[in-house]
Amino acid sequence: MSQIKFDFNNMFSSAVGARHGVTRGDIDRISGRAAAAQEHLSKVLAGPSQRIALALEWTQLPLQDKKTVAGIQALGSQIANKFDAVLFLGIGGSYLGLKAAQDALCPPYFNEFPSLRKKKPRIYFEGNNLDPETLSVLLRRLNPRKTAVVVISKSGETSETKAAFMMAQAWLKKAVGSRFGRQVFVITDPDSGSLRKYVQSQQKKDALSFCDLPLLKGVGGRFSEFNMGLLHLAIVGVEIQRVLDGARDMAKRCTASQPMENPALLYALLHTILYQKKAKALAILMPFSETLKSTADWYVQLLAESLGKKYGRKIERPAGAGERWSQDYSRVVNLGRTPISARGTNDLHSIQQNNIEGENNKVITFIRVKKFGRDLRIPGKGDLLSGKSYSQLLALAQEATEWALVQESRPNCAIILPEVTAYSWGALLFFFEMAVAYEGELLDVNAFDQPGVEGYKNYMYYKLGKPGLAKEIAEKIRNNPLVKDQRWII
Repeated sequence: MSQIKFDFNNMFSSAVGARHGVTRGDIDRISGRAAAAQEHLSKVLAGPSQRIALALEWTQLPLQDKKTVAGIQALGSQIANKFDAVLFLGIGGSYLGLKAAQDALCPPYFNEFPSLRKKKPRIYFEGNNLDPETLSVLLRRLNPRKTAVVVISKSGETSETKAAFMMAQAWLKKAVGSRFGRQVFVITDPDSGSLRKYVQSQQKKDALSFCDLPLLKGVGGRFSEFNMGLLHLAIVGVEIQRVLDGARDMAKRCTASQPMENPALLYALLHTILYQKKAKALAILMPFSETLKSTADWYVQLLAESLGKKYGRKIERPAGAGERWSQDYSRVVNLGRTPISARGTNDLHSIQQNNIEGENNKVITFIRVKKFGRDLRIPGKGDLLSGKSYSQLLALAQEATEWALVQESRPNCAIILPEVTAYSWGALLFFFEMAVAYEGELLDVNAFDQPGVEGYKNYMYYKLGKPGLAKEIAEKIRNNPLVKDQRWII
């Protein structure tokens, strides 16, 4: 099986100059940190209880039991054979991972053409926003008797997904009656949370309702595509094991101790140098493939939520208890590159102007696809484009973009996929996940929590009067109101 390759030629000073590129001296100075990062991550991954405690259990998802995988594949087929549409409700990774998979592994315009779906249901995503327009259209247009609802939420309390689930349940119940729960499928925490309790209560009434799958312990949302995303893959007809095989083979490559043998460690090392030593704070991911644009959107959450941290990491090692990580409130770092998703060639006519002539504070990562499942050859004679295939022109455009960036001393690199398949896509996602894990080690931040996300949630909970909100949180909001001076609103 052809492997993904990482082309980092244009990150070096030999391509873009010493001021903006990586030098040999830069690598020598960080090599000790890189070795320590690889050694430390390998150590904490060795113990199952420690992986779960540190939210690193996602590293084991490519190794899931084949019987479990076959069971999910079978459940997905049952849903696909029974329903005309499936409405997925989730936010963050529970939306972005599914959307990335849908666009990469299903034919374009999947919902529009029955011949492309091959008797699979149409797929819709909601519960990722509080804008009423989109969900209201679906609830008016879909047939509730022919629609399944899949809700993905660890706790069941995230406002966007909870609101959509409440609406969808009422819609189903009105049309179907008391057995509406047989059209509801839940992916949630196996033991705790309001959604888990609700599922248990409904299953006591009707054992065939609210069929559920677990969100595994120690797997954060943005790292969970190979857990919560498997049912979606099965419903649309993707062979789950091929995705996991790609991730598994990439995992093997990403355990090597030497950066030149470990693409994720090398990617993290080079970007850390350019971030900390060359002030390259923006990370643009630009796939030259329409089907991978949603994968770039998924990466935005992965990088931003993992590495955008106010405080450094405190590591404690209680006797006999393994490591415990927490925020070091004595060390304010405010670290993290800012990710931006783009796509070629469309965004060569927009963001590329800034990439070339704007502030030189970014690194562009291209995703290049060598072979497409379908291609077009332009007809005619005598024209510049006559006889050329779309894939030829796309490859040329990506090469030309690299050249233009190098001429302006703009560092860039490319991830090369043989083609977009379930195997290569699984490998691509795991590569990015491991690269983020290594970058967290190099920056010494906890890449697996997201305390900054809680601020808006707590404010909403306070305003909505949610019971049980911590006293100190309520007091902070009450004592620091949002002030609006009408003079500054015109």
